[in-house]
Amino acid sequence: MSASTLTAEQPPGEPGGAAADSAVQQPEVPGRFPRIALLITVFICAACGLVYELSLVTLGSYLIGDTATQASITLSVMVCAMGIGALAAKPLRHLAAPAFLAVEIALALIGGLSVLGLYAAYAWLNLYTAALVLASCVIGALVGAEIPLLMELLQRIRKQEAGSAVADLFAADYVGALLGGLAFPFLLLPVFGQIRGSLIVGVVNALAGLALVFIWFRADLSHLVKATFGMVTLLVAGVLIGSYVYADRFEATAQQALFAAPIVWQHQTEYQKIVLTESASPFGTRDTRLFLNGDLQFSSVDEYRYHEAMVHPALAGNRENVLVIGGGDGLALREILKYPDVRTVTLVELDPVMIDLARTDPRLTELNRNSFADPRVRTVTADAFTWLRTAHEEYDAVIVDLPDPDQTSVAKLYSTEFYAMAAQVLAPEATMVVQAGSPFFAPHSYWCIAATVRTSGLTVLPYHVDVPSFGDWGFLLATREPNPELHLDSPEPLRSIDGTSLQAATVFAPDRRDTGEQPSTLMHPVILDLARKEWV
Repeated sequence: MSASTLTAEQPPGEPGGAAADSAVQQPEVPGRFPRIALLITVFICAACGLVYELSLVTLGSYLIGDTATQASITLSVMVCAMGIGALAAKPLRHLAAPAFLAVEIALALIGGLSVLGLYAAYAWLNLYTAALVLASCVIGALVGAEIPLLMELLQRIRKQEAGSAVADLFAADYVGALLGGLAFPFLLLPVFGQIRGSLIVGVVNALAGLALVFIWFRADLSHLVKATFGMVTLLVAGVLIGSYVYADRFEATAQQALFAAPIVWQHQTEYQKIVLTESASPFGTRDTRLFLNGDLQFSSVDEYRYHEAMVHPALAGNRENVLVIGGGDGLALREILKYPDVRTVTLVELDPVMIDLARTDPRLTELNRNSFADPRVRTVTADAFTWLRTAHEEYDAVIVDLPDPDQTSVAKLYSTEFYAMAAQVLAPEATMVVQAGSPFFAPHSYWCIAATVRTSGLTVLPYHVDVPSFGDWGFLLATREPNPELHLDSPEPLRSIDGTSLQAATVFAPDRRDTGEQPSTLMHPVILDLARKEWV
């Protein structure tokens, strides 16, 4: 959404009151070059405005994870505020040049610092949503005020019909929005990052407004006003440049505020934010923890409880050819490779950075026993949903170890469509196991996943174990057998489970039994709504 969404321009001849009369009395700015310069400014301002919007949406998807909600809040609030801003700019038409410059300087400061400010609100104040709405309102109002003021300046350069002037402005505005929309994901985000990208755009925004007014409309400003605007612009530029210089230090401090233990490695990939922390556990051992988009994936102190409970029941039968969906940390691989009769393991992981980290980081290679170096392992970097659509090989066991379905991007991996495709790659007597969240903390989500897996035609056996870092955690064993049971056939003793504890794992307390949830589909992702309520 660009600045051209709304305009407060009045058609010729419409009564405009004293403000409109004084606007007509403003001196004209003849010439071809001022008109070109103004349209270029419209182009730049539209690009900057769209970058501000995209930055807020993207930051929300990174921090909160719910892209649809974040986009809806940001865009709807900004569009409404743009209309208010356009109306608020009407009385300023007789002061179009200084008003436009003031708007651009304010927009440069607020828009440029918006990502930094929202990140601070999230990390230290826990007021992210309120801060997002406030930022969207202010930025939207300023963006909305641009077009009416620019329309007035355009008419002073050359009088023309309202329709013709609107067409010229909107053409420059929409093309500028295209530039901003393409520059954000392909240049600003990958090269400069969220914080610095917004700061750069803020500086560009301020310079564009200053150049237009000081070069072509300087006659509208007194010496004092010009000096004031010049000093304010320099001050804003100094704030933005200083923030750019200290962006890394700020980001590191803000990120550390979100984690109890020191961060030892972090990286924002194309798909997720990966963070490793390390500390000493209460038992005196090293506690390495992996977080994806802020959600804990494992603690080295007790991850064996999770991975043993997930992997070994699925490998109690046929296991010559195993498929792992997710599990990029290699810890499920470690358990699978304990079986000497496993011939091949195919691991499908979306994020290549996660695989590279698990292959090379000494903290992870120690935990996963360098599992990716085993010649039996084949890694596939792909979206699991898309990959399953074209998969033809059958597998004796399938391990589905995916992040919790509390984000829009993950919801499709907990749908009836996904499990139907997963069932198609199961050999006749194969077993599939799915990590399904906590039946204690998120019972509706857990039983929704169980209902969804059943739609694939498989029989589901729910079970749960205690993982202290997570609490009570649940899995789903799925087979074509009418009465599946949990068995173990491990070649070595396991630390956390045995036959007796497995049988107890299938028993649920009366208040944690099946809640009768409906299956989740691509078009109606019930699991996403349930997870958002229960895990936030």
